[in-house]
Amino acid sequence: QVQLVESGGGLVQAGDSLTLSCVASGRTVYSYHMGWFRQAPGKEREFVAVAKGNNGNTWYADSVKGRFTIFRDNPKNTAYLQMNSLEPGDTAVYYCAADGHRSWSINAVQYDYWGRGTQVTVSS
Repeated sequence: QVQLVESGGGLVQAGDSLTLSCVASGRTVYSYHMGWFRQAPGKEREFVAVAKGNNGNTWYADSVKGRFTIFRDNPKNTAYLQMNSLEPGDTAVYYCAADGHRSWSINAVQYDYWGRGTQVTVSS
């Protein structure tokens, strides 16, 4: 079992930056694909970014490409999401997830473990 705990959310203004953290416990997640998803009120959960297991290669949703950066600190068993140039449309609950499958995915149903989320609110 893997437990994930997110932190770093908050209320910011448009153009500001935030860095979210996701600390994993229970087992090492070096080989897991670590993803970030978000869910805005009344909308479905959507993929944001993934840092792949083992090699750490990354992939982003088009809506955040160039503004968000996902990275991981394997010795700390932690994944991060650095968010720059935040927009009101980025307002959502952000979830960290771990995927133990061999192939990575942007599909939430493939992810095995989830955190409880952290709220990010961007005011205009």
